[in-house]
Amino acid sequence: MASLLIRNVDTALHARLKARAAAHHRSLEEEARVLLRTGLAHPDAAAGRPSLLTLASRLFGATHGVDLPLPARDPAQDRPPPDFASDAE
Repeated sequence: MASLLIRNVDTALHARLKARAAAHHRSLEEEARVLLRTGLAHPDAAAGRPSLLTLASRLFGATHGVDLPLPARDPAQDRPPPDFASDAE
């Protein structure tokens, strides 16, 4: 089986990996193997797919917006809010 040595890992990243490994009751090396395995399980599935932000901008961006006029409020149709404090059924 091959070995992999990763140098210059950020201290905060190392601490997060160590905490994640402890939460999953695994060694640091096993957690790294699991993350590599799952991250590379379907490499072509995400390739070429736009991110959620890109997709939302494309569908709902400034060029696709609609300005709707706000209707004027008619004070004659205003009514008091319902009173939920009473016990009447």
